[in-house]
Amino acid sequence: MDPITKTPREIVSLLDQYIIGQDAAKKSIAIALRNRYRRMQLSKDMQDEITPKNMLMIGPTGVGKTELARRLAKIVKAPFVKVEATKFTEVGYVGGDVESMVRNLVDVSVKMEKDNQFENVRAEATKRANNRLVKLLVPGKKPKQNQQADFSNLMNMFSQMQKGDMPTAEEPKEEVTDEIKNQRMSVSDQLAHGLLENSEVEIEMDDPQQAMAGNNPMMNQMGIDLSSTLGQMMPKKRIKRTVPVSEAREILIKEESEELVNNADINHDAIQRAQDTGIIFIDEIDKITSKSDKNSGEVSREGVQRDILPIVEGTQVQTKYGAINTDHILFIAAGAFAESKPSDLIAELQGRFPIRVELDELSQEDFVKILTEPNNALVKQYIALIGTDNIKVTFTIEAINRIAELAYQLNHENQNIGARRLHTVLEKLLEDLLYEGPDMQMGDITITESYVNDKIGNIVKNKDLSRYIL
Repeated sequence: MDPITKTPREIVSLLDQYIIGQDAAKKSIAIALRNRYRRMQLSKDMQDEITPKNMLMIGPTGVGKTELARRLAKIVKAPFVKVEATKFTEVGYVGGDVESMVRNLVDVSVKMEKDNQFENVRAEATKRANNRLVKLLVPGKKPKQNQQADFSNLMNMFSQMQKGDMPTAEEPKEEVTDEIKNQRMSVSDQLAHGLLENSEVEIEMDDPQQAMAGNNPMMNQMGIDLSSTLGQMMPKKRIKRTVPVSEAREILIKEESEELVNNADINHDAIQRAQDTGIIFIDEIDKITSKSDKNSGEVSREGVQRDILPIVEGTQVQTKYGAINTDHILFIAAGAFAESKPSDLIAELQGRFPIRVELDELSQEDFVKILTEPNNALVKQYIALIGTDNIKVTFTIEAINRIAELAYQLNHENQNIGARRLHTVLEKLLEDLLYEGPDMQMGDITITESYVNDKIGNIVKNKDLSRYIL
């Protein structure tokens, strides 16, 4: 596992490529992340004493709270899960169990660790997969099975069952003639040069439906791996598919990789990775305050807070991969706190989120930057989308300023939904172009300020229309 070696300044610089503004939040989140790296440099005794400084983000919707946490996890390749506090209920009510957020984090960590291990053995797995492909494309002659061989297979399977192993029938050995050997050498050479990628081949693979059958959410919440239990009781079902060679190779590489890696090591490393670098983002935490529960007596919101508290404080949670300690997982909570305030949370939970960051409301200038500056800027996205229809779209700076002005105006006259308002405005602005684009001739189109006013200016002026359309 690579240590988190980036400095706070480098982390902020990377976040700036995707998120506009919110400098205070970026600074706090970068420090929290760097502190995890600092902790890993200390002695084991000191590491156990230092707990992560969990963070509470306060700000209206659409200002970048979730995006900050998600981008942060991607930067450091840390296991990350986002959960809504409103989905959980107090023990005794029907609903989500708060411990499921930790189990979901471990699931993500196992997948990340498995992907890393698969990457390490990919060269060997590819070599094995290509050998299997050659045999599938040029099969050998199968000898006729006699009754004695069938009886021998049956006795062998009984012997395996007595030892507690999964019974498997022995594959009959194929006969390979000189002609088949020459054909296989030729096919192997063609595979190496990528000449057979689109050729179709029939392969046998594990039935994905059988894997899904054992994936019971209720059992997973209790940390029980029903799929592996069922897998030990029932033989794996194999299905046949006819797919292109390129797809078949990836399926076979995955199967071979499973054989080459050690699942016990993966599970151990994944739990360690989740414990030391995991990030859990709890959204809508303001909705479980007592203030937000005036009209509902069905579910105790304060009870949900009390259930979340031990997870954030640090406890041991049983998962299907083993027990995980939550002492050093970084928790980032977020909420608008429009109808409540952080002090409405129970005192114990408030104390577990010592870092408070208030995110600023987005200005018109921020909207202009969001439209143009980030790597995934909305204007760049729409130019690329429409470009697939051989149409080159250009936005004038006046048009972009006008779009930002209208979005800012709409946010203040209606519900403030932050940067998400830009999505609704741009979608309505480019609706005709997106609809007619495939039927139009190649050409260049420039989006000007007057075009923006013609398409959406009148809708914004009409309060009734803007409330429903934009």
